[in-house]
Amino acid sequence: MLTLCEKIKNMLQIVIMKKTVIAYLHTHWDREWYREFEVFRLRLLRVFDNVLNLLETNKIPSFYFDGQVSALLDYLEIRPEKEKIVRKFIKEKRLFIGPCYTLVDEFLTDKTTFEKNLEIGLKTSTDFGCTDFIGYLADTFGHSQNIPKIFQKFGIDKCVVWRGCGDIPSEFKFNGIDTVNLIRGYFMDIFSAPMTIEQKAEWLKDNLDKIAEKSGDYLLLPIGADHLGVEPDIAEQIEQVNTLLNDYEIKLSNPFEYFKLVKNNFSQYEWNNELRDNSKTFILQGAYSARTKLKQYNTKCTYLLEQANKLQQKYGSEYNSVIEYAYKLLLKNQAHDGICGCSTDLVHRENITRYEKIIQITNTIIEELRLKHKFKTPIMQSKELIPEYKIISKHFGVENSLLYNTQKIPVTEDFADIYTLKYFPATKTDLKLEVRNGQIFLSNDNGKRIQIEFVRFKDEGDTYNFGAVENDFGETAEIYSFKNNIIKTSFFDVQVEFGKTINFKIEWDNKLKNHLWQVKFNMKSPVTETYSEDMNTVIKREFNPDYDMRKNLPKERGIEVKTNFAPMQRYVGTQGFGVVTQGLTEYEIKGKSLLVTLLRSVGVISNPNNPSRSTPAGPPIEVPEAQQLGYNCAEFSVAFFEEENYQEYIETIFPEMG
Repeated sequence: MLTLCEKIKNMLQIVIMKKTVIAYLHTHWDREWYREFEVFRLRLLRVFDNVLNLLETNKIPSFYFDGQVSALLDYLEIRPEKEKIVRKFIKEKRLFIGPCYTLVDEFLTDKTTFEKNLEIGLKTSTDFGCTDFIGYLADTFGHSQNIPKIFQKFGIDKCVVWRGCGDIPSEFKFNGIDTVNLIRGYFMDIFSAPMTIEQKAEWLKDNLDKIAEKSGDYLLLPIGADHLGVEPDIAEQIEQVNTLLNDYEIKLSNPFEYFKLVKNNFSQYEWNNELRDNSKTFILQGAYSARTKLKQYNTKCTYLLEQANKLQQKYGSEYNSVIEYAYKLLLKNQAHDGICGCSTDLVHRENITRYEKIIQITNTIIEELRLKHKFKTPIMQSKELIPEYKIISKHFGVENSLLYNTQKIPVTEDFADIYTLKYFPATKTDLKLEVRNGQIFLSNDNGKRIQIEFVRFKDEGDTYNFGAVENDFGETAEIYSFKNNIIKTSFFDVQVEFGKTINFKIEWDNKLKNHLWQVKFNMKSPVTETYSEDMNTVIKREFNPDYDMRKNLPKERGIEVKTNFAPMQRYVGTQGFGVVTQGLTEYEIKGKSLLVTLLRSVGVISNPNNPSRSTPAGPPIEVPEAQQLGYNCAEFSVAFFEEENYQEYIETIFPEMG
């Protein structure tokens, strides 16, 4: 029989053998997704009321509010009387907010806007008294290799990621910044589940074992999920679970303590590329092309807002507050379930309303500054603002005819947008476009030559993933003629304009549901690498040109098919050929071909039978407007140039103003 001393010794050995698990309470808050903003905000009021109450009664030590401030601001807009207690908990380091204004998608947001996201988020956070920050990216659909540099620019030296990490360990250096990989994700909501404490302990053991495989002496455990609150008895539940766990001891704390405990681990593994490995986690690549119109709006508004901001800074910064307001509208739309196009139709109608507001604001600022400071706007901008007109005379003097309808009351107005019409000489170019034997060829004087085709494929997927149909070889448009700068095809008419680049504009009435439309550029050699714009810089990606996703569709649960699709912002190129797009943000590699997505039509947020993903990524809510039936427009420009010259060609499409 064991003596009391031996029992105590054995208990101490068990405690010593246990690994410490640093757990933090959080919620992941999508402002909009499968419910609209105001619906989710009503839930936010209940969730955060409860969090504040638990903090006030000392039932929880702290709460991590998702690395953003927009949700807190949404809350305080309805509950302004709670601001004092919120500030108190932040200053006491029990409530952590920021550094971002909102959690945007990293591949569909440019560098300038991401920096504004941090600038506005940090300004708000520090005003509330928060001084500790982590670049918290727990649910973004993969991670840009340029993000760590931006965090460091703003003095942030810590980062948390999840999707796209593959087999990377828990602690690593991500392009120079100390980064934690949430091995099992951020949605550990087991303490809210209707299970016995024994079942919860068993579930936790299984998941902690998996986290331990890629961790050292300490483990990090997020406790929370999408739009989920905190259980009032969370501390008691953890205390009970700890008695049932032989290998782990869970301690309620915060992510900052974890970073301190593992500070010597980060240098043991370095990763200096983007994070888009979907072998362990979904990165939901179809979001790059869902609801193309949103991406087109986003590109246009990003450009106009940046130009308006540059002009107002150049001429006196009198619009600072209006610019910040417009950037907040843009950032609300760039929250990943917004810009990715995987929310309800009502959510995305509100997105478009915000985009239209940004266009109104930026056009007004640009025009007011132009009139005041007499600078010229680019031709592209001017053409957009020319109203319908009728030439009444080509001579000077007083016109004899009446210029208004005498049956109507004439109204005198001041017009800001009145432009003189001038003839501009065509830009000299060595690019040649020809249609021969039903094929389109692009060439230049240096002997470079590619073929251009238009193709489409069936899509049995959803807003998250293109649903490839096995053995679907697609359709290729027949090319009929090329006259008066219009290429007629069996799919649509293509308008062509010659300049430094050859510009293509496709307008058509889409009547097909569940299809992927692409423009295909057939190169001389297999495409093994591409260069594309990411956060206003060019990055290189490598591809296996022979890979066929249709031959690798997942059969096991929890697997997302690997693809040769990738995100782009305004440019993609290969083999000395480049494409500049206006809101087309996805490309694909097949053999010798580079394909750019023109449109992807689907009708459900998450299809439980998506052949490219064996597990749902969200609710199966029908979204008929994601089919994008009716009028559609796609614009892109092409030329032969190397990646180091891409900015020169970008500026022909997106020129600097003033």
